[in-house]
Order: sequence, then structure tokens, then C-alpha cells
Amino acid sequence: MPLRTSHYPFSAIVGCDAEPLDDLGLALVLASVSPEIGGVLVRGQKGTAKSTAVRALAPLLPPVEVYRGDRFSVDPADPAQESPDGPFPPGTAVERRPVRLVELPVGATEDRVLGSLHLEQALTHGRVAYEPGLLARGHRGLLYVDEVNLLHDHLVDLLLDAAATGRVTVERDGFSVEHAARFLLIGTMNPEEGELRPQLLDRFGLTVEVAAPSDPAARVEVVRRRMAYDADAAAFSERYDRAEKALAERIAAARETARRARLSDAALLKIAQVCAAFEVDGLRADIVTARTALAHAAWEGRTSVSLADIRRAALLALPHRRRRNPFDAPGLDEELLDRVLGDEEPPPDGPEPPGGSDDPASPAEDGGDGGDSAPEDPAGAPSRSPEAGAGEPDRSPAPPRGPESARDVEAPRESEDAERDGAGPEPAAGTAVGAGTPYRPRTFTARGTGIGADGRRSRALGARGRRIGAAPPGGGSGGSLHLVETVRAAASRPHGGGRIGLLPGDLRVAVREGQESNLVLFCVDASGSMAARKRMGEVKTAILSLLLDAYRRRDKVGLVTFRGTAAELVLPPTRSVDTAAARLEALPAGGRTPLAEGLLEAARVLRRERLRDPRQRPLLVLVTDGRATGGRGAVGRSLAAADHVAGLGVATVVVDGESGPLRLGLAAALAARMGAEHLPVDEVSADALGNAVRERAA
Repeated sequence: MPLRTSHYPFSAIVGCDAEPLDDLGLALVLASVSPEIGGVLVRGQKGTAKSTAVRALAPLLPPVEVYRGDRFSVDPADPAQESPDGPFPPGTAVERRPVRLVELPVGATEDRVLGSLHLEQALTHGRVAYEPGLLARGHRGLLYVDEVNLLHDHLVDLLLDAAATGRVTVERDGFSVEHAARFLLIGTMNPEEGELRPQLLDRFGLTVEVAAPSDPAARVEVVRRRMAYDADAAAFSERYDRAEKALAERIAAARETARRARLSDAALLKIAQVCAAFEVDGLRADIVTARTALAHAAWEGRTSVSLADIRRAALLALPHRRRRNPFDAPGLDEELLDRVLGDEEPPPDGPEPPGGSDDPASPAEDGGDGGDSAPEDPAGAPSRSPEAGAGEPDRSPAPPRGPESARDVEAPRESEDAERDGAGPEPAAGTAVGAGTPYRPRTFTARGTGIGADGRRSRALGARGRRIGAAPPGGGSGGSLHLVETVRAAASRPHGGGRIGLLPGDLRVAVREGQESNLVLFCVDASGSMAARKRMGEVKTAILSLLLDAYRRRDKVGLVTFRGTAAELVLPPTRSVDTAAARLEALPAGGRTPLAEGLLEAARVLRRERLRDPRQRPLLVLVTDGRATGGRGAVGRSLAAADHVAGLGVATVVVDGESGPLRLGLAAALAARMGAEHLPVDEVSADALGNAVRERAA
């Protein structure tokens, strides 16, 4: 019987239609062969077939057996699995159904993900009944999150809990339910829209970077196939029925082979050496790489792991685990990988090394059952294993010391000169000065209480946070039902002494106070007065620290710079702080100071963003020493521009770039005129603020 699918066929995707598969196709297939790997994260720009490939995967997977009428899809062959719809007596009808692809929308509510009180049963029949959520539907299937990097933090927490335990526990609204939730987690994202929270990133077993093909012939083939599918989807899918069936049979066969595959001690040692060489945190990388190597061997029809299997596994399992902060570029040094692996194949069944090196966690210990070595955790999560160095900067393995050491010797002399004049030598106009190591900065917030998207910066009313009251639904509150206040509103109406009837006007939703994300717009003076090497280095380090803080608080960031005769929007507001960091690193400095133009450009960006999203409150960070030297009447025009920005009512922080013993105080006067907070660049650090407070208290 030919395979039919309403989605674009997997084997019709360019790169997934030939052997060997490209990284995207291979990662999805290996995670399907061995779900214990822990899922796949697909990173790439728009229009690179990320979602198409994920949706085409589900029809290729073997069907599952479930009890008829069981909403929780427990496995009838596993007596340890219990369903809230059970128990099911012997003889209960069992049926086979296709694997589900459950999509978790970015804007889903907590009730929809976990499940909630069945309102119709509660209000009509007075019974407390549980309505399963998306995690229950995804059990033994695929859970797909498109734009996973935009997922709200509270939903990320739910996914982390489910991925770590394989179960979901719901205690709310008068009922208590616990059910299994083991799923293959697949996420897609565009890095330009922001990075993924590190805790969730680590839960993805494999990661893949995808991009549009640069070969014109490949691009032509993509367009040709897509147009043919759009013209007649049924006929197009029929052309790939045979390839789809062959791929599905190969996945099923690889699952059987994976149960017999063995990982020798020599192969396991090689995996450990690779993970240690790349300085990945924790031991999850070793486990995932081992499982992936076993799955790759099974996919190739082998029961022993080779160097080629380990190499492909490392390229898929390690890149995202090397990142120490969101500014580190993903990827793996393949030359180093080849040096660590060497040329000698690991012996499949070698003798025990002298002294013994038995590893109870090794799949070879229990007969090499790579697919089922730890069924209690599909992510392969020894969540209690020690994790070290999470906050340290990334250190890729470096080659032996060379001529660089000569520069290291000369560096202190330049540093001493910079200390004496408070600024350091000025680089040539138009050159860029690098930033130092970022630190934990002070927290800046918008004034008052907003209604923006969930985040971690400013106070806001929304669907998350501490419950502070109740209100009728509407007005974009989006809160969950407040049952007590709903019943109270109904009871306050006159009634004939019988049962209290509910009307639509009685409904009340919870009003909660939490935190929102903000737009953080940086307006940076890159003129000659800021171009002294030490001064610009301090400024860039401060901005980089604030960018990292914005990433953690889920903010959007933008970057305006001004130098010479004009201002430029270097980076339009985005959630990709690593893009902002790259633009900052390459920022040149030199020339006159068109302060007025910089302020007016910032005001223009703020007005435009307010029209796009009136609920998102901005925070302006102006980095300058307060000088204005660009154009005629520069000082007067800068004061008028400052008044204009102040009239927008935007929370503003002026980071004063002046340093050294002689300071003019122009930035402080500018901040006072704008009604902004003034902060010297050396006090941006939270530690510096704490030290200042302690000194004043003493």
C-alpha cells in the first residue's frame, strides 16, 4: 500500500532525496531511529524548508498501538505505563494509529499545554473532569515547536520539566492528574530573531544549521519541485510514493538493528576524548554522542560503531553545547575533531584494558542496547551530573604558542600609558576597538506598569505572575478563568433561591502582575572624542554587558551610532543580540560628534516602533561624553534634540563615556536636561554599584 501524506514528501526535499542525506535529513532520521537521543533543533533563515522537513517526517514513522478510547496513548505492551483513563482490563480493544505530529504554538497558554478543567462538564454537570493538553497528545509522537526561540519562558519551563522526567503532573482546579509524556522534541528557529534559552538548548540532542543552497542548479531544482507540488499535490506525492515507502522501511529496520548494536569500550573512550577536547559542559554530550553514533551505525546497517559514526555524531551533538554565551558562534573545528579521532578504527569487541574500566552507563554493559539504555529519559538526561564552567568564556582549543606571545609581553606598557592619561592612545579614524569580557550590569527598567509581552525586565500586567485581582474578559488581558470571582459575580445577581445560573457577563479572568520584555535602543557616540582606545574599549564592554543582559531578559535590541556628519541605524530592532554584538564589535570610531543627529535618529526609531507595537515600552541607552561638534550650531541643535527626546516620555539612561581625572560633565548636564538617569561608564557594573553603596554607607 503506497504511503500517502498531505504534506510535502520528505524524499522530495532537495538534500533528503539521495544518499548520503544532508545534515537536516540525517538528524531527523537518527532521532527517529533512536528517540532517546533527545530531539533535534533546526536553525536557519527563512525559507530553508525547516518546517516542511519536520512535517514530512511523521508519516515515515512506524504506527503505534494504543488502547481504544485512551486519550493518553499508553503502550499496551508496557504494563508500567498507566493512563488516567484506565485501568484497562484484559481483552480491551487495541488499535494501531499513525504517529502524531503535535504542534505547540508559540502563543499557547499553560492550560492548553498541560491540560485543564473541562469547563463544560464542571458548569453543566457539576463534575470535575480533566481535559488533556498538548503534552498528553504528544506522548509517543513528535512535539514540534516552530520559532521555538520565541516561546514564552513559562512554556519553556513546562517543556524542561516534561523532557527531564518524561511525565506531567497537574495539580489544580480540584483535580490531580499524572501521565506519561515522552515525545521526540523538534524545534525550528531563525537565529536572527533571537537565541534560545540555554536550559532548553541543552535538552535538544542534536542541532543542525541550514541555509539556502548557493548552487544555482540546486536552487532551480527546489523551485521546480515546489511549483510542481503546488500545481498538483496528489500527483506530485504519488511520484515519491516508492521513495517514501523505502525510507519508512529503512527507518523501521534501523530501529531493529539499533537494539542489537554495540558500542565497544574503545569507541566509548574515543567519544569521551572528543567531548573533553571540545570542553563541553557536563556529561550529557557524551551520552547523546554515544546514542547518536549507535543510531548512525544502525542506519548504515551495521551493529558496531566506527570512526565515521562517531564523527557524524559529534558534528550533530556537540556544536550547541560548546557555546558559553549567546555571542559565541556555533560550529565545530573539524580539523581538531579529525586529530582527536585519528585514523585507527576502534576494535568492535576488544579485550578489557588492564586494571578494568567498567562503565555502568555504557550501552555495551547491558548487551549494547543503544536504543533502550535509558528509557526513563528520552533526552538522555543525567540531570544530576556535575556541570562546571557554565559562566566561563568559551575557549576553543588553541594551537601552540607562536609569535602572539611577543604582543602579550608588550601589552602592559601600553596599558600603563593608558592609565596615566585616563584614555589611552587614539586609534586611526575609522578603525574598530574590541570589547573586553562582559560583566553583570545594573538592571534598568521602564517606568510604571506596562502590558507588553512576557519577559524579565519591567513590571507589567499579563497572563503570568502574581494574581492581584480579577476583571471581566476583554481588553487583551488574556488571563485564565478566575473561578471563585466568576461564581461570586453570578451569586451577586438576584435569583429565585434555586441553583445559581451562570451568564456570559459573570465570567471573570485573573489579573496578574509579572514582568515584560522591552525594546532597548542603544544610541552610541562613535566620534573621535570617544575613540581613545581605553575609553572605547570600556564603552563597548559596557554595551556588550547590557546586550547580554537584554538577551537574558528576552528584550528586543536596536543600535544607532553617530559619527562624522550623520547618524546611522546600524541594527534595526531585533531579538538577535548576537547580531547586535557582531555589529558592535565591528563599529569604527573617529570624526566629529553629530550629537543632534544621533538623538533625532533615535527618536525616529522609537516613534516607528511605537506604531508597530504600542504595548512594547522602550528603554533608550545613550552612550556619549556629551560633546557636540558636528555641523553649525551643534550645541544648540543637540539641546533642542534632547528636549525633543525628553518629550517622548521614554525611560532613558545616559552612560557617560568620559574618563580620567579631568571631566567636563557635559553628559551629566545632558542627562539632567532629558530627565534621564546619569551613569558613568565605570559604574555600569552591578558590582561597582554595590561597592559605591557600601562606601557611602560606611
